[in-house]
Amino acid sequence: MPKEKYNPYNNFLKVMDNAAQIMGMQPDEYVTLRYPERELKVSVPVKMDDGSVKVFEGFRVQHSTLLGPGKGGIRFHEHVDIDDVKALAGMMSFKCAVVGIPYGGAKGGVAVDPKTLSRSELERVTRRYTTAIIPIIGPQKDVPAPDVGSNAQMMDWIMDTYSTNIGYPVHGVVTGKSIEVGGSLGRNEATGRGIMIITRQILSARQKPVKDAKIAVQGMGNVGSISALLLAEEGATIVAVSDVSGGVYSSTGLNIPEITAFIDGGKRPLTEYSAPGVTHISNEELIASDCEILIPAAMENQITAANAKNIKAKIIVEGANGPTTKEADEILTKRGVTIVPDILANAGGVTVSYCEWVQNIQAVLWDISNVNDFLAKILNKAFDEVYAASLQFGCSLRNAAYIVALKRMSTAHRLRGIFP
Repeated sequence: MPKEKYNPYNNFLKVMDNAAQIMGMQPDEYVTLRYPERELKVSVPVKMDDGSVKVFEGFRVQHSTLLGPGKGGIRFHEHVDIDDVKALAGMMSFKCAVVGIPYGGAKGGVAVDPKTLSRSELERVTRRYTTAIIPIIGPQKDVPAPDVGSNAQMMDWIMDTYSTNIGYPVHGVVTGKSIEVGGSLGRNEATGRGIMIITRQILSARQKPVKDAKIAVQGMGNVGSISALLLAEEGATIVAVSDVSGGVYSSTGLNIPEITAFIDGGKRPLTEYSAPGVTHISNEELIASDCEILIPAAMENQITAANAKNIKAKIIVEGANGPTTKEADEILTKRGVTIVPDILANAGGVTVSYCEWVQNIQAVLWDISNVNDFLAKILNKAFDEVYAASLQFGCSLRNAAYIVALKRMSTAHRLRGIFP
């Protein structure tokens, strides 16, 4: 009998069902959240630089708009499919709900490897995809943002394409834009800053200081590198970091500013970096490295049943979306490892996206202190609520985060009712 294909959306449903069961919620109270409100699949035909025409598949899923407009990134990756997008949209609903910002959850994607495209091809793919999803996006409907494989420049193209079709500038249709076209100060580093705030909070809950805490960070992209930099500034000892090429380790701590300058935003691989006392390790060795806190900030499914038993960290702060499989989660929980879930740990990005959206629709500007103060206030409050729920129900932080979010969404559902 063939092995059943892993379905990320089914896994999302299991996590939601488990949280509902723990809190004694009846199926009728949240059954609508098991079904995305809208799923759109589009073809994206593009003329390539050599004159040929390629057609890419694109998706946009709106999981829930109970609490506000859909919110979620657009992923450009060759392995994007509808089940991935559905699962990520569902997680966005819970992420926005757990931090208490007035957004629903959505996600988009195009099945393409952006690294194989020229700049002009990437622009044409982005603009054609935007044109295809225009009927369902907008500042009060669904607000996209960057994700894996996309960036601020692509958000600028989305804003321009939408505005050109509408007939006037609409800055609030997308977040994560360049500052010059309506982006927000602090947005670029928001997810990494949020991870620093949440790491500080979980250590405080354990009555431990950040200073000298040994931390390993898997993934030195935007999220991982900023997390490592800010935690190092807080006094933590970053003992290991990695990128797709491999990692480096030093028991006495790495020079994170030097490393981030060396890799230059991913232009140079970590395998070429060297310094006294630094050894080269694989990503698997990083996951199993001798540290107090592990921050997986790369891709999904990095911590699995196969490597969970090797993890030495007592705390895992999920910087990436879905870095821990369900099987690994169960193994680590039984071993007493605390996992701060992705929908709480990496919610800094969507929180500051909210700041950007508010500035756009109100035509106001916030300075960096306003943004960072708002981010800290929202995340500290969300952590306290999740931690309190974990104590109340005697459950993991992941279940507690889903409980907090599910309560908010089910209450909104009850108050709004079902039309007609």
